[in-house]
Amino acid sequence: MSASSSVISLEFFPPRDIAAQERLVRSAKRLAALRPAYVSVTFGAGGSTRTGTVDTVQMLQNLEVEVAPHLSCIGATRAELHVILDDYRTRGIRRLVALRGDLPSGMGGDTGELHHAVDLVRFVREHFGDHFHIEVAAYPEMHPQAESAASDLRHFVEKIRAGANGAITQYFFNPDAYFDFVDRVRAQGVDAPITPGIMPLTNYTQLARFSSMCGAEIPRWMRLRLQDFGDDKASIRAFGIDVVTQLTARLLEQGAPGVHFYTLNNADAVTQICAHLGLDG
Repeated sequence: MSASSSVISLEFFPPRDIAAQERLVRSAKRLAALRPAYVSVTFGAGGSTRTGTVDTVQMLQNLEVEVAPHLSCIGATRAELHVILDDYRTRGIRRLVALRGDLPSGMGGDTGELHHAVDLVRFVREHFGDHFHIEVAAYPEMHPQAESAASDLRHFVEKIRAGANGAITQYFFNPDAYFDFVDRVRAQGVDAPITPGIMPLTNYTQLARFSSMCGAEIPRWMRLRLQDFGDDKASIRAFGIDVVTQLTARLLEQGAPGVHFYTLNNADAVTQICAHLGLDG
């Protein structure tokens, strides 16, 4: 499997201090060697790092990679969003990841003027036409706040029909969930690319915490194996690299349009997985 046969993209988050910023720069430089199609930058928890997002976007642009900032509409006015988008356009940004987002702490019940990601997609298209390539979120194992699988699918299809170009999924470890979701989307007449999000497995405690928040299922057999390793970090890491390499290989071999790695600002695991897959150029 060569780099030309698939597309890699990467996610980073804004660092919170100087030491974290230095780690991010080192990791980003290493991962830029994978020639990603683009890299995304998160908004931070609860939209708390808007300034950090812009700073991180600038740093990554300096590495000459295409950058797609996350943009959250929750808690924001149309005027605020317009200012942010104008700034991104001025900076030469051509990609966005459009999300509802979480309510920033301290905002009480003020959710802003746009309440859903579909509203944000429509807003971007209304005011900026086709300038931005828009990715949205997809949930193969269902959004944790969705009423049902059917309503979750309906909301996703609405985002694509509102003007999104494609989607990145929440991470998962069950490839059948991804393929089932894609099949259901295709049955709705929607053919936009749905890129699986891949979470390297290097820290079980951290992964369990993330998964409980976002509704991603850790299969029972994986949980039992990970629990067996106890505090043996080297074994957890080796097992995780193997599991995620096999998952990624199956997804690509069975038609996924690419993979989007949630790097957690660390290059080691993603670099190893891509090397195992022959995706390191």
